[in-house]
Amino acid sequence: MDIFGFEIKRKKDQQPKGAVVAPAVDDGSTLIASNTAAYYGATLDLEGTIKTENDLIRRYRQIAQYSDCDGAIEDIVNEAITANSDESPIDIVLDDVELSEGIKNKIRDEFENVLKLYRFGSKGHDMFRSWYVDGRLYYHVLLDNNNPKKGIAEVRYIDPRKIRKIKNVTKKKNDKGVEVVVNVEEYYVYHDKGINENTTQGVKLSLDSVVYAPSGLVDANTTMMLGHLHKAIKPVNQLKMIEDALVIYRVSRAPERRVFYVDVGNLPKMKAEQYVNDIMNKFRNKIVYDATTGEIRDDKKHLSMMEDFWMPRREGGKGTEITTLPGGQGLGDIADINYFQTKLYQALNVPVSRLQPSQGFSLGRSSEITRDEIKFNKFIERLRKRFSVLFSETLKLQLVLKGIINLEDWNAIEQDVRFDYQEDNNFAELRDTDIMMNRLNVLQQLDAYVGKYYSQEYVRRFILKQSDEEIKDIDKQIDDEREMMLKDAEFQAQHDATRRGQTQDQEDQEDQEQPDDSEQGEQQWVV
Repeated sequence: MDIFGFEIKRKKDQQPKGAVVAPAVDDGSTLIASNTAAYYGATLDLEGTIKTENDLIRRYRQIAQYSDCDGAIEDIVNEAITANSDESPIDIVLDDVELSEGIKNKIRDEFENVLKLYRFGSKGHDMFRSWYVDGRLYYHVLLDNNNPKKGIAEVRYIDPRKIRKIKNVTKKKNDKGVEVVVNVEEYYVYHDKGINENTTQGVKLSLDSVVYAPSGLVDANTTMMLGHLHKAIKPVNQLKMIEDALVIYRVSRAPERRVFYVDVGNLPKMKAEQYVNDIMNKFRNKIVYDATTGEIRDDKKHLSMMEDFWMPRREGGKGTEITTLPGGQGLGDIADINYFQTKLYQALNVPVSRLQPSQGFSLGRSSEITRDEIKFNKFIERLRKRFSVLFSETLKLQLVLKGIINLEDWNAIEQDVRFDYQEDNNFAELRDTDIMMNRLNVLQQLDAYVGKYYSQEYVRRFILKQSDEEIKDIDKQIDDEREMMLKDAEFQAQHDATRRGQTQDQEDQEDQEQPDDSEQGEQQWVV
């Protein structure tokens, strides 16, 4: 285990409460039943589940390289992860977490460190694509052995074909003779050459030393973790087959071919065939140019699907005749190709309208948005929530290692921690804008009845749909703004009064400096 760095050990699992006959398997881990809790007593069913998972991962990666499937995957990844040079692609939201503001700021800082560990700004697109294609994501956590309190030093990607999560279940018969679960040991098994049917051992890793982000899709029969591309396997295979068949048909039926009916008279069969071959060799192109080697070679022994047909004809019928066979009809019809492309996009929950590149993007009202785009936006939101397990688990380890928060407190606030992704799908924003406009229109019509038939609280709760927290925050903001406006008004009034006083003093000073006309005339008369 030293080759994997520092290992975080978990406290001994508590015994299950009550008589439990089967453990919960909801993360795609391999279930092992054992009568003892010893590590060397556990055996892996490598002929069943483990082998099938590796085969599925290889199949997922193969179909992801297909052009049409790759285009659909890129649409999904681009909508889920939006890269912007000015903002972080994902932020943590702690509004509903009941902690002090100082602890919240520390959690935000550590989340920024987690994003730097994953280099999510530059590798976020590739990480999400790998998680979507493989259906799972594994990262090994490395710490500083000399000072683990510094937190996570590095995270390294692990190929999902080389690691597997194991649940070793220890059962024991109770006094009634029923086998119940007495202990569940969870760990990871890693093998550098891959876990397959020939693997019998591997390196055992603790739960806290690996960050595991599953897809959330579990096969109910085998408890095997499936990928989001699982339902696209059949449409991709059908689309590839129909495209290959269409190409073969066009190559073989596109050109027109000639049919030579050669009169062989009363010649015997052997001589008739020889005569036809002699005539055919005279009309065939024997010498061809090889563009790869620059040589001229004789290809008269090579046949192809596009060559002419030579048919013998007996005496008594028509003479030698040459006719033509028409080429294939309707070679421009690709309705079957479009049908299977549509099935592929539907299997991946991508709107079919994105298949037509000629259709431009329209920023219209929400009433103009198709239902497929709204469903696609909700699908992206579900994918983001499942992918956020990667950040949640890593952030938990970082906070516990640095002593910012303990494990019990994290379990209490984990459901309140949310992750906000950058939005690139403008349909949600347009929808929210239209909803707000409709509410404001209703509010404008009810304004004359507020205070008579409707109260302000009723309007805010049932018309504007404001929650208690929103009402409290908005009232506080209104009071702060009103107080700020009063201060600004007082400052402006004092400023105006000061300016008026300065102006009056200046006028009085000018009056004193300028002599009166009556006094000046009186002085002249005296002179």
